[in-house]
Amino acid sequence: MKGTVEKRIVERLQEFTDALERGENISDKFTIRRVVRTVEPKSYEPRAVKKVRKSLGASQSVFALFLGVSVKTISAWEQGVNPPNRMARRFLDEIRQDSEHYRKRLLQLVNGGQASR
Repeated sequence: MKGTVEKRIVERLQEFTDALERGENISDKFTIRRVVRTVEPKSYEPRAVKKVRKSLGASQSVFALFLGVSVKTISAWEQGVNPPNRMARRFLDEIRQDSEHYRKRLLQLVNGGQASR
């Protein structure tokens, strides 16, 4: 009978540790995979930032609170003074992907955590 998943993980980690301590070539004994995935956020022109904000039905001030940035920052993005940074662009991507979800989340936050009707 096989052990639990946790037991098998601990056993395999111990085998790995033992092989390292013995100076064995671990790639001969273990399957090694390297997975690299980068998700580069879309670039946002001023009009696109405003479109995302409008998809939530939010004013600049409410959108700024939601994103954790200043109103000046939102205004600068929408006027093309400064582009959103990588993290902000990633969040804007997420909002674009499921604006209905984020609209509901925004309403919950505005209503003090209460679900909206």
